[in-house]
Amino acid sequence: MALNFLSSLFKKKKQELPTPEEESIDLEELEEAVENREENEQLNQLMERVNEIENDLPRIKIGIDTLKKQIQELRDEIDRLDKTIKDVMMLYEVISQEINPFKEQMSQENPLSSEIQDIRKELENLKLEIAQIKNDIKVLAGYGVDLDSIIYEVLAEV
Repeated sequence: MALNFLSSLFKKKKQELPTPEEESIDLEELEEAVENREENEQLNQLMERVNEIENDLPRIKIGIDTLKKQIQELRDEIDRLDKTIKDVMMLYEVISQEINPFKEQMSQENPLSSEIQDIRKELENLKLEIAQIKNDIKVLAGYGVDLDSIIYEVLAEV
């Protein structure tokens, strides 16, 4: 009886030992479980990274908006500087034409400056004529001449 008992114990142990087929099935299941665990870890890492990116997006948007404002302010400042530079250049040209010692050479080279000189001469001549007319009117008014009738006659002729 003791022998039967001992043999039954060994038989159970023999039956409990896995066969090579069962071992390969268990290995496959273990490999699948390991792969699933690795995939889950990768998914968790990806989800954490996506959450980090989602959290960073509002800060990035604010940074971009701030940069856009600064760029616009710089554009406005550049436009103001450009306008100021143009004004200064125009002023420089006007002053340099008045003070320039090579004015005569420039007037010969630049037809626009010669036209400006001609207009200035005509303006000076007109100023002189107006001054003479004022003096003549004063003299005529002193002699009691009817200036209104003379003015109407001149305007009628024009």
